[in-house]
Amino acid sequence: MRIPTIEGVIERRILINYRVDPEVLGRQLPAPFRPLYVGRWGVAGICLIRLAEVRPKGLPRRWGIASENAAHRFAVEWDVAGRRQTGVYIPRRDTSSWANAWAGGRIFPGVHHRADFDVTEDGDHYRIDIASRDRQMRLSIDAARADVLPARSIFPSLADASAFFAAGSLGYSPAARDDEFDGLELVTPNWQVAPLAVRRVTSSYFDDPNPFPPGSIEFDHALLMRDVGHQWRSRSRLRSADTAGATCAGVGDFADSVAPYCREAAAATTRS
Repeated sequence: MRIPTIEGVIERRILINYRVDPEVLGRQLPAPFRPLYVGRWGVAGICLIRLAEVRPKGLPRRWGIASENAAHRFAVEWDVAGRRQTGVYIPRRDTSSWANAWAGGRIFPGVHHRADFDVTEDGDHYRIDIASRDRQMRLSIDAARADVLPARSIFPSLADASAFFAAGSLGYSPAARDDEFDGLELVTPNWQVAPLAVRRVTSSYFDDPNPFPPGSIEFDHALLMRDVGHQWRSRSRLRSADTAGATCAGVGDFADSVAPYCREAAAATTRS
């Protein structure tokens, strides 16, 4: 699915991030995707993004639309023609916009579900409650600006977390066919994030004990972006049949901490 370049403004983007047992996370991923590790953990999350002035590149801003959106996502890697790729797999998208819901999966990559968003922003304090109209997703977060990441985060510093998520700009969502995925890249030239201290977060998706047994997933941290120009760029459709091979690798400076787990996982695969 190819679309023209779309541009607009990210008025507010909150990334709620979880650390996940990679074996559990792997069961949620269709081929060809595999968990992308940070240390011994996989990474999952929710992107809560308010967009404004969204329109095809070159059109006047006054023609743009605004919307609140949520995307559940997993940090993943995959291989194409023997080369390792990284990004995010997005199994579900929700939106306040009827236009996004209508276009999603038709003329815009990824099916979008209609949802009701209740958003309160008071200075550096954010409260967001979401309920999808198909009753499959509910989410609530209460958070405020902070200076540092939580001490128990799997990321050593804000710079490490920022670099990890900046590298995950390419997302794939299920296409019409079960073995195909539509690609969409978010381009943000002025990438900058700040920590959020989360007072409360609930997610019907990640709190479900069936896919995520107790102890297999934990909230890790949250990040905030404000008032950033952006573009959405269509990327080639990914087909399971076009991918081959498997790797077990970390990202950047995390590679050394991943190596022991990779050897352990490879040995388990051999035994099975």
